Amino acid sequence: MAVVLQATSRESLAGLRARLDAYADGAGAADLDRLGEDLFAVTRLIVAQRPLRRSLADPGAPEQARTGLVRGLLGERISAQALELVSAAAAARWSRSIDLVEALELQARQAVLAVAEKTGGLDDVEDELFRFGRILNREPELTALLADESSPAEGRAALLDRLLRGKTSPVTATLLRQTVLAPRGRHLDLAAEELAELAAARRERSVARVRSAARLTPDQEQRLADSLTRLYGRPISLQIELDESLLGGLVVTVGGEVIDGSVAGRVAAARRTLPS
Repeated sequence: MAVVLQATSRESLAGLRARLDAYADGAGAADLDRLGEDLFAVTRLIVAQRPLRRSLADPGAPEQARTGLVRGLLGERISAQALELVSAAAAARWSRSIDLVEALELQARQAVLAVAEKTGGLDDVEDELFRFGRILNREPELTALLADESSPAEGRAALLDRLLRGKTSPVTATLLRQTVLAPRGRHLDLAAEELAELAAARRERSVARVRSAARLTPDQEQRLADSLTRLYGRPISLQIELDESLLGGLVVTVGGEVIDGSVAGRVAAARRTLPS
C-alpha cells in the first residue's frame, strides 16, 4: 500500500527526488546501480535501528547535528553521492520519522530504475514486475513465505533468486530482492505492482509527446529522437500527433517540460510582448 505523506514530508521528498534526477541524468548505469545499492542498505539500517531513525528525523535537533551523525556513521561506508542524498534527507524536515525511511527507499528504487532507463529497458522491467505480481497474487502461500519476517532475510532472498533466475532483468531482480530483504509488513505481490507503477511513471519521463504542424519523415523523426536523447541524457521515444493549428514547427513535451518551436507559439509569444 502506498504511504500518504503530509505536506512537510511531501516537500522534503520532492527535494530529494530533484537531487536524484539531476544526478541520474548525467550518471552512468554502474554509478546509479551503486547508488541504489547504498541507499537500500541505509534504509535497512535505519529501519533496524529505531533510535537512529528518530535521531535523524528529530526536528528538535540542529540540522548540523543530524547531518554530522550521517557523515560520522556512513562517511566511509557508502558512495559520495549516496552520502550526499542521505545527508540531504537528514537535513530535511519530516512529519514522521518513518517518512524518512519511505523517502530513502523510494530514491533507492528510482536510482535502480534509472539504470534500466539508461539502457532502454524500462518497458521490460515494468512488464516483468507486473507479471510477477500477478503470479504471486495467484500463489498466496509463496507470497507469505517471501514476506515471512520470522525467517532469515537471506533465506527468503535466496528463494526469490531461484524463482527469478534467467527469467527477469537484473533491475527487476534487484528491486524485488530488496523488497524481500526489508518487507516491513508489505506483501510482495502488492509491492511488485507498486514497483511496476513506479517504472511506468519513470518511463513517462522518457517519452516525448510531439505535436507537429506537418507529418514528419522517418529521417526527421530519427533526428528529433537523437537530439532529445542527447539533450536529456537518456533514450527518448516519440509519440507524434499531427496538429495543423500550430501553423508550422513542433511542440515537444517531455515529462513536465514543454519545448514550443511552433509558429503559433512564436506568434503568441510576440503578442504577449506588445503593449496593451
